[in-house]
Amino acid sequence: MGFVLAAAGSAVGLGNIWKFPYITGENGGGAFVLVYLLCILLVGVPVMIAEILLGRATKASPVSAYRSQSRPGSPWVGIGVLGVLAAYLLLSYYSAVAGWAMHYTYLSVTNEIAGSSPEQVQGLFAALTASVPTGLGWQFAFLLLTFGVVAAGVTHGIERWARIMMPSLLVLMLVLLGKAMTMDGWGEGIEFLFGMRTDNLTAGGVLEALGHAFFTLSLGMGSMITYGSYLSSKDDLASASLLTAGTDTLVALLASMVVFPIAFTFALEPGAGPGLIFVTIPTALAQMAGGSILSIVFFVMLVFAALTSAIAIFEVVTAYLVDDFGLSRNKACVTGGLAVVLIGVPPSVSAVWFDRVDYFVSNWALPLGGLGIAVFVAWKMNAALRRGEFESGSRLAKFYRTWLWILKYPVPACIVVVFLHAVGLV
Repeated sequence: MGFVLAAAGSAVGLGNIWKFPYITGENGGGAFVLVYLLCILLVGVPVMIAEILLGRATKASPVSAYRSQSRPGSPWVGIGVLGVLAAYLLLSYYSAVAGWAMHYTYLSVTNEIAGSSPEQVQGLFAALTASVPTGLGWQFAFLLLTFGVVAAGVTHGIERWARIMMPSLLVLMLVLLGKAMTMDGWGEGIEFLFGMRTDNLTAGGVLEALGHAFFTLSLGMGSMITYGSYLSSKDDLASASLLTAGTDTLVALLASMVVFPIAFTFALEPGAGPGLIFVTIPTALAQMAGGSILSIVFFVMLVFAALTSAIAIFEVVTAYLVDDFGLSRNKACVTGGLAVVLIGVPPSVSAVWFDRVDYFVSNWALPLGGLGIAVFVAWKMNAALRRGEFESGSRLAKFYRTWLWILKYPVPACIVVVFLHAVGLV
């Protein structure tokens, strides 16, 4: 259960709470949700099983895992290196957005949001993004919290915090859901989320659903390889993958069931993108009875979601430094942490740099990493070892051949299509 909560924490992040509602709003609601759920089951889960399986089989970080299962000098090791690089870069700008969430938690606690007009709320966000010292200060505070949890180790750090934060996240989500159920826009919001309208669902929307299913599960950068390396042979990795994906999907749906009723109650745009979190939602909460408390709950929840993902991302970096350079965990955290802090400065001071790093990670590094793990495990990994790892401790051993066929053919084809769409070639 500690592993499932930690892995689910890795998958559950800022994307679940603002991006999923946003892209669902853009693509017409229920029909998009159905496609997304199918993509999670048919693509996301098989790739997650492959990552966890490789990690458990090798008991190593991504680079060492690929190295141990291939010949010396093999280019496959480059997939592991790409994953570590993606983790470094992703945390550099992810922590900036998480810092914004911490700042908004502070604004909520000090009651600076409650009662504000829409113009005042917009001014708060503009002031935050315009102040480099404020942005960097909150970003570094978030990073220090992340480094501290990872430095404490797997059992006393990552799993312990996951056992606290993931249930807390779900409780906070349910509190907000209870409030949303009493709002005038509840029925309209739920009908929008689950109503099977196909008017706005295009081929591009189907590809976006597939891409988001892939990225939301933290696949392609080696975090699940790293977490899998801590599993014992008695653990059921197929069931753990299903539980992890299920938890991640549940949070995304719950977030939508909170966001859409708020949006429809206050006649807000459900496809407002990042503004949904830092402008639109605070505007709505500021005008609600008990809005100051709900604002604290909402942004604490956002910080929890960001922190559980950041822990997993930084664990990739830490495990790499421990395995490949022989550093102690504390030294690896300090060394890796300093590197992340340094590369975290440019995204906080330059929107152009932020967008370029995000583009490289989302459109190049993660799709290539996901394609690499699928092809490597399905075609290059020792067959006996692969089968033994899948079946060890598993209640789903009879589905081994089905999983392998999906991993060999449909998964790579789907990832290639998503990759080509992301770079504008299809």
